[in-house]
Amino acid sequence: MSDLLKKAISLGVGLTIVSKEKVEKVVDELVKRGELAPSESKALVDRLVERGDEERGAFKSAVQEQVQRVLKELKVPVQEDIAGLESRIAKLEGRVAELEGKSPQEFPQETIVPETSSE
Repeated sequence: MSDLLKKAISLGVGLTIVSKEKVEKVVDELVKRGELAPSESKALVDRLVERGDEERGAFKSAVQEQVQRVLKELKVPVQEDIAGLESRIAKLEGRVAELEGKSPQEFPQETIVPETSSE
């Protein structure tokens, strides 16, 4: 097996961005140069594509974990936090309406849009 192919196999992140067609092209080139037996080419393509899929999954998980960690450090509210606040607001609106003698339907239903900073 060529050094180039060995390097490609060892570079998991590289495999995450290589398409099946590109892998097939490289393997076909190795077969043409006599560095790989034609009978081994399909198995090698399948292994490399499978490895690429595994690496893509691992890379995606790692990125998602990192993003979640950063969002938590920045104290960015998650959907559960927002839903909880919306529920509390609705209850408070109902209580205010009750104290003022109005029905809760008389309060305007506004969507709160967070301000964006211009940093």
